[in-house]
Amino acid sequence: MTKRTIGAKRRLNETRILEAAERVFAERGYSAASTAAIAAMAGLPKANLHYYFRTKQALYRRVIENIIAKWVETSDPIRTDADPKAALSSYIAGKIDYSRLHPHASKVFASEILHGAPTISERLSGDLKIWLDGKCRVIEGWIAAGKMARVDPRHLFFIIWAATQTYADFDVQAAALLGQRNLRAGDYQAAREMVTAMVLAACGLA
Repeated sequence: MTKRTIGAKRRLNETRILEAAERVFAERGYSAASTAAIAAMAGLPKANLHYYFRTKQALYRRVIENIIAKWVETSDPIRTDADPKAALSSYIAGKIDYSRLHPHASKVFASEILHGAPTISERLSGDLKIWLDGKCRVIEGWIAAGKMARVDPRHLFFIIWAATQTYADFDVQAAALLGQRNLRAGDYQAAREMVTAMVLAACGLA
């Protein structure tokens, strides 16, 4: 077996483990989740899981790190040289897509926050705050340039997160109240349009 083949197999197994862990942590919570259940979900022997991740905590940290990386990536459209209306619309669309495509990831992150952020508390006051401060400066620059109405950038982000992540964190509630078993593609599209219209109106961009 070549080094390339071994590397590809390693990446495949890690991906399987991380995807399974994300789902098990979302469905059971950190305390009730077990590496045995995660290994079974991944279709791998438990020993294989511990070869890649020695402890449940190490695996959980990796899952959280991956979630945060994807979460931050959705804000890429918010740049100084971007058009505010297009950038905010794209950001909201990305957040809705994240809820649709990664509902378990959103639930894991929500659970982490609801439990006092024991794993990422330092990041919330560290690099994630620095990231948010940078995005807020972009919006403040748009406001100063007269490109959009004056709003509080931080609360704008908080509201966008709440409005978009609810379609993952509370998908069961939303589906039930819509008279369905699961949310459908059209529901996410309707959510995107509604949230976008509300945010653009608040920012004087409608």
